[in-house]
Formats: sequence, structure tokens, C-alpha cells
Amino acid sequence: MKGGPGFTGIAIQIITYWALAGGLVLLLVVAVNMASIIGAMFGKPFPGDFELTEMGVAIAVFAFLPYCQLTGANVSADIFTAGASKRLIAFFTLLGSLTALGFACLLIWRMYYGMLDQKEYGYTTTILQIPHWMAFVPILISLALLALAALVTLMRDTSALSKG
Repeated sequence: MKGGPGFTGIAIQIITYWALAGGLVLLLVVAVNMASIIGAMFGKPFPGDFELTEMGVAIAVFAFLPYCQLTGANVSADIFTAGASKRLIAFFTLLGSLTALGFACLLIWRMYYGMLDQKEYGYTTTILQIPHWMAFVPILISLALLALAALVTLMRDTSALSKG
């Protein structure tokens, strides 16, 4: 997806680069797992590999959500709208963008307080002693970008619906 000029173009570029960063995190998770497997063959596994895998996959999944919203790659039930008019489909798409925006805002609110709880109680991973709250930071950024992507798609869908 190409970013054009203005607010929407900048948002698209940021979201795209963030998704690519999520892909890089996923590649690092694979590398850690490969190192652990190879190390285990020689009696030296990578300590804490499963902790890094848990955190890395969670971060990567959340990093992909804004891009999925932006490109319309979320799950849809086309079987129910196969015979619907373009205007009705545009309305449902707008409703989906509005729902995504509300859902992103709700998750930002709750995940923020979840992060504060993790920080207050000092929860860490067992082996590497990485504070749990640190994984919340990129996840919250992803959720903010999801809200931004939902706003961009909401504007796009509103425009499409008004044009008929």
C-alpha cells in the first residue's frame, strides 16, 4: 500500500514500517529458536528461548494489526454480503472501521493499566528476568497505530459511502 501526501499518506507509511518491524521481530524469534535447537544438539540450549518467543510473537502479532486494518486483510464474512448492494457493503465496511476504532481505544485503555500493574508488582520472566511491562510498550504503540489505521479507514469508508 502506497502512502500519498498529507495525514493519510504519513499514517500509511508509519503503519507499513511498523508492520515490517513486526516481521523483523518475528524473524528474530525464529533465529532465537534455531539457536536454541542447534545449541541443544550440542548440550548448550539458548536459555529463556521460550520467554523471548512468547514476548516476541505477542509484539509481532500486535504490530501486524494496524496494517491488516489498513489493507482490509481482517476476517470478513463475504458469504453474508454476496448479494448485497455496494452501498450496503460500504455501510458494513464503515461499521467495521468504527468498531475497530472503538476496540483499539478500549484495548489501549485496558492494556495501559495492565502495563502499570505489571510494573507496580515487578513481574519478570523466570529465566531472563525481563520485566513483563516492557513488552507492553510496543504493544501499546501498535494499538495506537491500530486506532490511527481505523481512523484512516473510517475516513475512507465515509467518503466511499457518501459517493454512493
